[in-house]
Amino acid sequence: MTKNDELVFLPLGGCGEIGMNLNLFGYGPSGKHKWIMADLGVTFGDERTPGIDLIMPDPSFIEKRKKDLLGIVLTHGHEDHIGAVPQLWSRLGCPVYATPFTAELVRAKLAEVGLLDQVPLHIVELGGHIKLGPFDVELVTLTHSILEPNALAIRTPLGNLLHTGDWKIDPHPLIGDKTDEECLRKFGEEGVLAMLCDSTNVFSPGISGSEADVRQNLVDLISTLKNRVAVTSFASNVARLESVIHAARANGRHVCLVGRSMHRITGAAKKVGYLSNIPDFVEEEEAGYLPADKILYLCTGSQGESRAALWRIADGAHPNVSLSDGDTVIFSSRVIPGNEIGISELQNRLAERGIEIIGESDHYVHVSGHPCRDELSTMYGWVKPEVSIPVHGEMRHLLEHARLAESLQVPEAHVAPNGTMLRLAPGPVEVVDRVESGRLYLDGKLLVPSHDPALSVRRKISHLGHVVVTMVLDKRGDLIADAAVQLTGVPLETLKRSADFVDEIATAAEEAVDRLSAKRVKDDIAVEEAVRRAVRVPIRDVWGKKPLLNIQIIRTD
Repeated sequence: MTKNDELVFLPLGGCGEIGMNLNLFGYGPSGKHKWIMADLGVTFGDERTPGIDLIMPDPSFIEKRKKDLLGIVLTHGHEDHIGAVPQLWSRLGCPVYATPFTAELVRAKLAEVGLLDQVPLHIVELGGHIKLGPFDVELVTLTHSILEPNALAIRTPLGNLLHTGDWKIDPHPLIGDKTDEECLRKFGEEGVLAMLCDSTNVFSPGISGSEADVRQNLVDLISTLKNRVAVTSFASNVARLESVIHAARANGRHVCLVGRSMHRITGAAKKVGYLSNIPDFVEEEEAGYLPADKILYLCTGSQGESRAALWRIADGAHPNVSLSDGDTVIFSSRVIPGNEIGISELQNRLAERGIEIIGESDHYVHVSGHPCRDELSTMYGWVKPEVSIPVHGEMRHLLEHARLAESLQVPEAHVAPNGTMLRLAPGPVEVVDRVESGRLYLDGKLLVPSHDPALSVRRKISHLGHVVVTMVLDKRGDLIADAAVQLTGVPLETLKRSADFVDEIATAAEEAVDRLSAKRVKDDIAVEEAVRRAVRVPIRDVWGKKPLLNIQIIRTD
């Protein structure tokens, strides 16, 4: 430790949004920090990002300083915390640390992209310590909606930090240990400079509830159902999967896993010692031969994903699984904001087949994996931080969390959106820098920045369509062919004058060229601009929109 050392926090993802978590902790003289990273996650594309499946934080800031990046510590195995590791590790090149189950999930992802033998992936036992330069990191066992969630108790010469990751307080977890209250209390007694804490459910009063209660409710509910039953849930919630399996067995039903993620997650859990006492699963090809009241399908697709198993079942397109009138689908999950339309469409397709739909608003079939207000209050009582820094939430969550912390008599609360560098010590907490914190899109096999012009064009085409007008002229500027018009995303079948529409665009283009002077008609830029202005008129008059417009000028000898 030198007199110029400082301790800083810098989020590049997950602060001001839910998902894409990337948190950096730096120690050392300003401009010469040593860094550790907590989590490296993704979020998923939607209708606003056509053609994009995965979105991740831009690590450019730390990539430029990768020689000073000591390691990535993963708090748990959800996609918004580990999903970007296979895509971004090559830019960072540092060791990765994770508990056994999380490491197993990461290992499978690395194998898919050919990096398994390149990434130094270190397995840390639950409750273990990681020494990285000036950072001493202790993993603190928590409960969440996935196996092996951990808080990071970070000790430095300038003060202690607690980074909670995602958590809740479940007094009766069905798989894994309880929240390590004793460790958290002892860490609080040491003195905690700042706690960086999950904000997802800050608007929800009370507590999130226990998985044990959901299990019993599933047992009771399934006992009332007579025909085929399908349950859809987050595949990563191994405790929920075990609850469904237990409920099926209690009601004399065999379980069939449907969907790649179900097989991948249960396989990873078994490999590291979980799910050891469950019966064998029934293969899809065999399940159809069982009586309707003896089978339960455990499916992916709870968020209305069009390529997931339940969607294909609802469409009647699954090769092995079918549901029909009198069967039941239980949505043992919450609706992630932004997925409402997809889930509604999926449920309507199921309803059209006469399938009964049961969700969390009908029965107690789901509990959240994030802390509600009473649990947040409890955590603050255990840890007693001097400073609250809300993370993992949209801006409204962060601000409300800060207000809650202040109401709990936490001396200070600071909201630090992505790109905000906070100096935590020495001296008062303050913003010392703002850095770029953009997004990267996985476009096929390419990682491109969110501001890439091609993506803007794609969005415009998806909303407004695309019109291409091609003009062929000789060197003097005389038209030697009719203007060619190509339309993409234009609803010609519903335009009353669809044939005339194309002719009007072509005529407007040709007349624009005819009006140009002998000098200007030889200038491609002048021709292009004249045609562009002219064809906008019939497009606006007939269609009423402003599509992406490309004018191509071809000159012949």
